[in-house]
Amino acid sequence: MEQALTEDHYWQIVQDRRPGEFLYGVVTMGVYCRPGCPARAPLRRNVRFYLSPEAAEADGLRACRRCDPKGERARLARTVVEDACAFMNAEESVPSLDKLAARAGYSKFHFLRIFRDHTGLTPHSYAEGIRARRLHAALAAGERVVDAVNTAGFGSESRVYEKTGRLLGMTPGAARRGGQGEIIHIALTDCPFGRLLVGATAQGVCFIGFAEPDEALLGDLRRRFPQAELREDGLREDGGGLVEIVRQVVAFIAEPKAALALPLDLRGTVFQRRVWEALCLIPPGETRTYAQLAASMGIPRAVRAVARSCATNPVSLAVPCHRVIGSNGQLTGYRWGVPQKRLLLERERVDNEMQLP
Repeated sequence: MEQALTEDHYWQIVQDRRPGEFLYGVVTMGVYCRPGCPARAPLRRNVRFYLSPEAAEADGLRACRRCDPKGERARLARTVVEDACAFMNAEESVPSLDKLAARAGYSKFHFLRIFRDHTGLTPHSYAEGIRARRLHAALAAGERVVDAVNTAGFGSESRVYEKTGRLLGMTPGAARRGGQGEIIHIALTDCPFGRLLVGATAQGVCFIGFAEPDEALLGDLRRRFPQAELREDGLREDGGGLVEIVRQVVAFIAEPKAALALPLDLRGTVFQRRVWEALCLIPPGETRTYAQLAASMGIPRAVRAVARSCATNPVSLAVPCHRVIGSNGQLTGYRWGVPQKRLLLERERVDNEMQLP
């Protein structure tokens, strides 16, 4: 920071309200802030730049309460939310907002805002998700629907059937059967990443996997639909329409010129489907961090929940989770391998560059 040019650069970032790896202090106010602080921009002559909170505090400045440059309020809020989540997980019924707020020591409106910022859900929706997971586990274990409903803490079967799409992405009976009675047409073939498996129900593609041996790909599909009948006739003309779908998938891997638009049978919670829809809005050749994806959905604090939903995506490529990267720009874990993720992104970028005038 000894060079004026560096300080001019920092000042431009402050004016633009962009994030940056530094802090700025306003000596007339006695505070120091993050570059993106929402407070009114100070006069340049009153600003000093720092690389750490300790350096700013050594000059007698205190942390801004609005942008929380030390992250103390964020850490406290995260602790409060984690405690509330643990409490809801331990409860058989859904705790009221008043009860949760009183436990946290906040007004219910402030607690609601904190919880929603960090999870992307209201406490009630989060608690419903807990009950939905309990219900799904009980059904998968073979319990009768009426018993599973009681185990999960729902008052009646009718309430569950009214909200099946939101809770399970399928009816309770279908969840209990694990795909029993369903036919999934599958196609195993070669692709630029090795082996490829595509599975489709009568509603659409329910699974796309690649870069693993056939047994591993089939095992993944069977875990999702343990009781379904798999018919390995997908590359025949009568194989559930998979001939053209497989052709499109293979062509996309080799040369991803456009979004892979396929009929899909996606079964997930409402939050998972929101994330998958947001992934489909990322243009080919571009990337987003998990934080940027969460912010685009209006839930900037729900980064972890968004990342978990990306990881559960059953139809890679059609729902392009490979376009999400770490906050440091690095390629983070990818279900089908980081080398495949890197190559997909490189091919998409090359195709974009070729289309530029």
